[in-house]
Amino acid sequence: MEELLAKQRKEKKDLQNQITGMKKQATKAKRKQVNAKCEELQQNLVEKHESEIKEWKIQNGEIDDEEEEEITPEKLLAQLEIKNEEPQPEVESKQEETHQEPKKRRNRQKERLAKRDAEIAKIKEEAKLEAAKQPNLKKIEQDALNQLYQINKVKEFDIKPDGHCLFASILDQLKLRHNDVDPDLNVSKLRTLSCNYIRANKDDFIPYLFDEATMSLKDIDEYTEEMETTAKWGGEIEILALSKVFDCPISVLMSGRATHKVNEDGSKPELKLVYYKHSYALGEHYNSLHDM
Repeated sequence: MEELLAKQRKEKKDLQNQITGMKKQATKAKRKQVNAKCEELQQNLVEKHESEIKEWKIQNGEIDDEEEEEITPEKLLAQLEIKNEEPQPEVESKQEETHQEPKKRRNRQKERLAKRDAEIAKIKEEAKLEAAKQPNLKKIEQDALNQLYQINKVKEFDIKPDGHCLFASILDQLKLRHNDVDPDLNVSKLRTLSCNYIRANKDDFIPYLFDEATMSLKDIDEYTEEMETTAKWGGEIEILALSKVFDCPISVLMSGRATHKVNEDGSKPELKLVYYKHSYALGEHYNSLHDM
């Protein structure tokens, strides 16, 4: 269940980034249509998550046909706050010699909530114990990067983790290291520049667009349209494309791996980035690197 909820949180985050991008790109005339589409996407995701959780519960014997009910991630989280309530004792007769009052009906809903509350508390405690056994990946990563910063005489410059971090980091580097940068250059224009280059040089990017999940190639036009018009995270493809657009090397420091550098033959000054895998709550992240 913890793995399922983690996957669903990431899907929610990805959808929110997509919706943010859609709303930013929407014109005034299409704003109502875009808002309706966003609501539809959110509703579809909620229904998908409810179905996944119900299926997990059934497969793991936590609900049966009589107990099936609507289960949502929000309900599961809310149940962590529900206090255990003991079933009310059946009312016995106050005057056995005269009459008996009718017994109260069992509150099966309350009993199910109490049972589920206990199960979730147990899962949560097991997850905490398991997490305590795991290494602190965030600290390990940061310590390793701090050593690399000293060796390379650089310091990190924090970039907002909002889905645009790669492009914002490259924009900061261009303004810092290139003297001929257009003062009106921004994240949106960088997205467009990278996507235009990818579309114009499709053959160079085919190896990067193989989808291992489906064992097929992603459609370049669909990929670039999403990258250009939403807050989809940029990665190695966009780094390579922008290194060509600006004719410069781009290097990326990473914990536990050699520095990744592309377009080493570029004639203009190198742009320097750092990649984080474990240190940010939203997932993978890029920061800009300034010289000490």
